[in-house]
Amino acid sequence: MRTTKRRPLAAVATAATLALALAACSGGSDEGEGGGETAEASELGQVGAMEDYGVGTTFAATEPVSFGLMYRDHPNYPLKDDWDILTKLEENQNVTFEIQTAPLSDWQQAQSIAIGAGNAPDIVSVTYPGQEVSFVAGGAILPVSDYVEHMPNFQDKVEKWGLEEDLDGMRQEDGKYYVLPGLRESVRPSYTYAVRKDVWEQLGLSLEPETFEDFAADLEKVKAAYPGTFPLSDRWSANGPLEASLNVAAPNFGTAAGWGYGEGTWWDEDAEEFVYTGAMDEYRDLLEYYHGLVADGLMDPESLTQEDDQAVQKMASGQTFAQLTNDQEILKVRTAMAEVGTAGEVVMIRVPAGPAGDIQAGERLISGVMLSSSAAEEDDFLAMLQFLDWLFYSDEGLEFAKWGVEGETYTKDGDTRTLNPEIDQNGLNPGAPKALNVDFGYHNGVWMLEHGSSDELDRSMLRPEVVDFVEAMSDKEPAPVPPPAPLDELEREQVTLWQTGLRDHVLQNTAAFILGQRPLSEWDAYVAELEGKNMQQYLDVVNGAQQRFAEKNG
Repeated sequence: MRTTKRRPLAAVATAATLALALAACSGGSDEGEGGGETAEASELGQVGAMEDYGVGTTFAATEPVSFGLMYRDHPNYPLKDDWDILTKLEENQNVTFEIQTAPLSDWQQAQSIAIGAGNAPDIVSVTYPGQEVSFVAGGAILPVSDYVEHMPNFQDKVEKWGLEEDLDGMRQEDGKYYVLPGLRESVRPSYTYAVRKDVWEQLGLSLEPETFEDFAADLEKVKAAYPGTFPLSDRWSANGPLEASLNVAAPNFGTAAGWGYGEGTWWDEDAEEFVYTGAMDEYRDLLEYYHGLVADGLMDPESLTQEDDQAVQKMASGQTFAQLTNDQEILKVRTAMAEVGTAGEVVMIRVPAGPAGDIQAGERLISGVMLSSSAAEEDDFLAMLQFLDWLFYSDEGLEFAKWGVEGETYTKDGDTRTLNPEIDQNGLNPGAPKALNVDFGYHNGVWMLEHGSSDELDRSMLRPEVVDFVEAMSDKEPAPVPPPAPLDELEREQVTLWQTGLRDHVLQNTAAFILGQRPLSEWDAYVAELEGKNMQQYLDVVNGAQQRFAEKNG
């Protein structure tokens, strides 16, 4: 807890009373549709706040302020007291922090303990939308949607990038949302299949297969040319079968799977109701595709059980020629190939289309921050809102958090930014003695909300090959955003065991169907098993919540 003085309760409304006292606010607020009320600036703690703060204004507190911060300490760039980002924020923004750290390995547990005990600092970093749900009922975190009226850059980005519907999906039963998320102008894809370009070119295969069926046909040609191999040996099955691959492919089959499975519900636009994802015919089609790869000898069956390093080594040694990757993991494959002396070039392909179309799922609301309810009682609360708005949502703050200081960590020519040669990040200057995040504290998920920003800034630090991949994916159709269906506390308790039992059964059978341990002819029996695990009862609760929210909030 920080030592900043709380404002006398007689002087200003607390977070608990704002909903009753603050119905009036200036026009243009984000809250007109959600039923929330916003606080007038005069009713918030004024210490350090700027009177003329707005879009294009560099935030600088009018007097020194210090904010409590729950900091996720990443082992790849552990916190340093003398980081340049902390120095610059103190010098230029008049902001320091009282930091409470927790390691990445225990981050979510540490968040839960601190919030549950009521002693979380003002700002709780690195929170993904959805992780706040369990804290809402206890009143320990702030309904930040009541305060975004005082965050002009946030509102500007939401309006320009058309994010209103996305934000609506974060609203809880009271019509408010409780996370300040990172905002993306567009979904930025990073996962796809990596293939051996030299082999693909040797066989005359396309690096942009139009459909997943075309990709399977390409793998068949690789198998014919190299009959003693599995063309594809995949990875990322630690917590479920093919979590990354199914997540990437599923939208093109009209469903969700793997990392994107979520709570197991899918909005059926035609029926205007949620259905259970793992019971959809489209989910069956997805599993049938991957089962076909295994059955035809095109995918290594060990893909569903092997460690990631095993998959990397198989590709590095030339035992296989394709696997799922992302824009960073592909570098590990190349390094491993060089270490074992395997010639050849590995590149990313465009994710193919599927039976449902050429679709890309992904979130434009990404990792953000929660605020403790007690923060609204601090005498510098308005300055805190202004600072967060500048750092996370202004063009200037976003560039600062990502690149550092022009002339000190990078140079800029037009829109082209170049890291100083002695500094590396994302492989831009391999072998450089310093790293932008390790030695300076920039390019850190605590400060830049997982790269949430404009397309131009987001791509500014990507390698040219990654920019090419992103641009190749840019004409995919975005997956639709489902309507909100927030559950109340009693409903959440009611469905938790149902969700767990259903999900476990889906994951178990997903692996069994893909590997052929259970024939797809038993699909109807499998769906009946889900029904026996309270699938319909779960859907009834979720659809009831969706209808209730729609009736209440319009």
